[in-house]
Amino acid sequence: MPQATTGREVEDERVSVVVMSRNRREELLRSLSRHRAPVVYVDNASTDGSADAVSVSFPDVEVVRLARNAGAYGRTIGVRRARTPFVAFADDDSWWAPGALATAAEHFAAHPRLGLIGGRVLVGPEERLDPTCAEMAGSPLPGAPGIPGAPLLGFIACGAVVRVEAFLAAGGFDDVVRFPGEEERLALDLAEHGWHLSYLDDVVAHHHPSPVRGTDDARRRALARSAVLTGAMRLPARDALTRARRMVAQSPVQRAGVRDALPDLPAALRRRRPVSDRVVAQTEMLRRAPVLDSPGHREGGQR
Repeated sequence: MPQATTGREVEDERVSVVVMSRNRREELLRSLSRHRAPVVYVDNASTDGSADAVSVSFPDVEVVRLARNAGAYGRTIGVRRARTPFVAFADDDSWWAPGALATAAEHFAAHPRLGLIGGRVLVGPEERLDPTCAEMAGSPLPGAPGIPGAPLLGFIACGAVVRVEAFLAAGGFDDVVRFPGEEERLALDLAEHGWHLSYLDDVVAHHHPSPVRGTDDARRRALARSAVLTGAMRLPARDALTRARRMVAQSPVQRAGVRDALPDLPAALRRRRPVSDRVVAQTEMLRRAPVLDSPGHREGGQR
């Protein structure tokens, strides 16, 4: 197996890992040694010394220091620094199982129009299947001939591997939605550009959620904000308004998320490029499908 200059195992030279983090130094330092690939670490303006600690402890890791918290857009910055055709994403509390990156690379090599793989995410030391993975595995979307796995229009970012060409052509993660809920707009644009997204359960990621995290209500509020902004950028006007109205009516938490979206609405509208009827029909198919009741689910498709 090839070795990085500092002894890091490189499972497949076609894949890099981009890690994004802010102010979770201890979790970050524990997880970085688990990556069997070249690593680009994007530090989202941490104030706890994370970037310096990584530079000292992992000299083989390329550290990108951002002056401000760019949210999920930091991953796009990281992908642009990668030197491989495929990139796997990880958070400071997640990593890829042995063999997962090589398996993903083989899938991409065999299927040139496969743009994104949503992997099987196992949560905690008990290795529970993330409920969103069950939703993805049961996707009601029609499959494409010759493309493996369940077709997607959403994914879990820390359980995703992308073809860099497709990711950048679709604009990567943006600095309007930020985090969480950043996956939907990218998924819509990948589909609009004719790339396939698939859930493949032989590509496995581990996620041991950090105790340094917000409440479920805070996450639902942030996801509502993201869904409104994504709708403004990509959905037909009627559908975007219907989505916002539905969230206002659903709960006080989601209503607060809609309010949170308002300051960023002008920026979202400046980037407005509605997707085609073909992709809109897929979003509607997902919205109407039965889903699991999990904090990760949000309107607009899989997580």
